[in-house]
Amino acid sequence: MHDWWVAVIIGIVEGLTEFLPVSSTGHMILTSRLLGIPDTDELIKTFEIVIQLGAILAGVVVYWKRILRLFGLSKEKPKAGKGMNLLHIMLAIVPTLAIAYLTKDFIKAHLFSPPTVLIGLILGGVLLIVGEKFQPEVTARDVDELTYKQAFFIGLWQIISIWPGFSRSGSTIAGGMLAGASRRAAADFTFIIAIPVMVAATGYELLKNLDTFSSGDLGFFAIGFIVSFIVALLAVVTFIKFVQKFSMSYFAYYRFVAAALFWIFVLR
Repeated sequence: MHDWWVAVIIGIVEGLTEFLPVSSTGHMILTSRLLGIPDTDELIKTFEIVIQLGAILAGVVVYWKRILRLFGLSKEKPKAGKGMNLLHIMLAIVPTLAIAYLTKDFIKAHLFSPPTVLIGLILGGVLLIVGEKFQPEVTARDVDELTYKQAFFIGLWQIISIWPGFSRSGSTIAGGMLAGASRRAAADFTFIIAIPVMVAATGYELLKNLDTFSSGDLGFFAIGFIVSFIVALLAVVTFIKFVQKFSMSYFAYYRFVAAALFWIFVLR
């Protein structure tokens, strides 16, 4: 079951869905089911955690200039406004990290199940449509124009993503639009704050599961990591171009289709 092509397929799915507002959790469960991987396969669970690091690295590559500027390591000046800084990031990620840490045992015990993921897929799609239909006047067309209040508001929406299937990027992009950010600004901010959130979550889970794989699995893990990185890099760049021209509702409709497939192949 742990052949190289399995690593490639799962790596592609992870790379495509980690940053896009379609729920990587739901897609990983559906993919594993279609590949015939049992839910008890601990190695695959650890593999899925490791390849998330590949997706994280892709985000770092895309936004490296902005990341350097956050730490005062770049002379590049903001294009507009006062400029995004570390306080914006902290306001957006601290609520989610705190709630996730306090509820992690409850979430694993009660929310990581196919029915709850299906609910998350559907409601997350509805939220994207709401974000499009009820977006107020745009006051932040670029991340450097985001206010601290908007950053905190986006962070509160990100808490919803703790529910598996809801999608972290979906909830924060929709939340950003409802806060008065443009689709581009909401997406950029979403991907930037994803980096510390994913590093914390992935690092924590990886340390807990290190004993589930051996040196003989390194090739399998390496393939998935590299594939995830390349696909995620392409996905982020393509998505940023997409949101400048098209509605987020298209991703909502896709989620509804994915939910139907999830119900057919996972729940029935």
